[in-house]
Amino acid sequence: MFQTTETLVFLLFVIAAVSAIAQRLKVPPAILLVLTGVIFALMPRLPAVQLAPEVVLLLVLPPVIYAAAVAMSWREFRVSLRPISLLAVGCVVFTTVAAAAATHWLLGLPWAVGFTLGAIISPPDAVAALSILRRMQLPRRLIVILEGEGLANDATALILYRFAVVAVSVGSFSFGHAVGTFAAIVVGEILWGIGVGWTMLRLRHWADGPRTEILLSILTPFLAYWPPEYFGGSGVLATVATGLYFSGNGLRLISAATRLQGIFFWDFFIYVIEGLVFLITGLQARSLIAGISQYPISDLVTSAVVVSGVVILSRFVWMFPIAYLPRGIMRLFWHKHQEPSWQGSFVVAFAGIRGIVSLAAALAIPLVTADGTPFPDRDLILFLTFVVILVTLVGQGLLLPWVIRMLGLAHAGRRERHADKVEEIHARHQAIEAVLRRLDQLTAERQLSQDVVTPLRNRHRDRLRHADDRDGDSRQSQRVATTEEIEFLLIAAERDSINELYRTGQLKDEARRRIERELDLRDAQLANLRAQD
Repeated sequence: MFQTTETLVFLLFVIAAVSAIAQRLKVPPAILLVLTGVIFALMPRLPAVQLAPEVVLLLVLPPVIYAAAVAMSWREFRVSLRPISLLAVGCVVFTTVAAAAATHWLLGLPWAVGFTLGAIISPPDAVAALSILRRMQLPRRLIVILEGEGLANDATALILYRFAVVAVSVGSFSFGHAVGTFAAIVVGEILWGIGVGWTMLRLRHWADGPRTEILLSILTPFLAYWPPEYFGGSGVLATVATGLYFSGNGLRLISAATRLQGIFFWDFFIYVIEGLVFLITGLQARSLIAGISQYPISDLVTSAVVVSGVVILSRFVWMFPIAYLPRGIMRLFWHKHQEPSWQGSFVVAFAGIRGIVSLAAALAIPLVTADGTPFPDRDLILFLTFVVILVTLVGQGLLLPWVIRMLGLAHAGRRERHADKVEEIHARHQAIEAVLRRLDQLTAERQLSQDVVTPLRNRHRDRLRHADDRDGDSRQSQRVATTEEIEFLLIAAERDSINELYRTGQLKDEARRRIERELDLRDAQLANLRAQD
């Protein structure tokens, strides 16, 4: 127990150090964490860290998927549902079939084993790719498509994976039964997810307390994920449906205090989970190398090259026909239909980075089949899965910024971002004017004194002028930036004064904490305004 605690503390320290380095180098932390894990795994004196697949599939995956779904805009998800579905379902199925065919004809694996491997390595993990795309300011639609695909593709892959493992174990497979089961799982999980979302949202509204509500928010993804998974589904679609329900309806029923605290909590919670997962993924290298000792090196290299190449190329083969053929058909009926850029399609295809779900599924392969014989080529599947993760995460992940620049897409979303900012400023302007009109109405209805009304009116008029300044010329924008910088310095001075009063015993601890929280909120508000510029 003590050794486990020491190991966990050490891993957390490594996550913090690697994340800080990645921030300096402007590299996705996931890449450096996996590489660090591989390096540690090859050090003989360090203890081996085994990744239990049930921990990932039952404890890690639900909150990660739920948090991503809550952060996703339901409106943008619905608008981009066609490309998301074609990638999350169509591309996953196509990659699974392509990998099965290649491993059967080129490597001699049985069809069922090839389908098992294909289902495992077919779903991309968008975490690393999205961190790069957001930093390089790509158009929002490309990011939404990859976010949406990352939410739903795990469900398709895990369902196919279950079918393939059963086919290997019992030696038979019914295509008609599989299609019917797949459709039932999809419909059932979506309905269950919506039901969980509706119930938990109203339960949180009834609880009416930030701590209780955040605790319920932690339990929500497990309630959505576990029952469908227990009854033979994936649990992923149910969790996605729950998260999207909260995304679209949470604003009405969740209090401001809960949202403020929940954002910070979930951001840190997911940061720790993802950091541990990527680091432990690299640490699996030692056990994987030990498991493939009976295979010739030449066979392993050939298999790794074939499988990695098929996984990468099949996404490109799928991406371009589905991007253009449906639009070509639409153009017969609607001549104004806009063609997608080939550069955007190329980036989406290139961003097919694999991650932890693939490794967890590979580790979850049973040791023996239904008749008690060892599962065929299990160690080879584990090795090839790990290689695909390394090749796509490290190779494609590091090359992705260069590809974006070469295609001329770096900062392609800058104009879109500017238009969004103008729209936001206009909305702020209208909202503040509504506040002033309401203030005038309350003044007349309740006969409020000017001592009460004047400070409120002046404060909101200052906000109105500030909103106008943010949409002004460069000199006005520079003045606003200077004002914000001065505000930061003033907050720091106020903070120093409070700490000095506390140090000399002139201020009680409880009062100091209240003032510090107010300063923190002002600091966060200014930082948020600066980030929007």
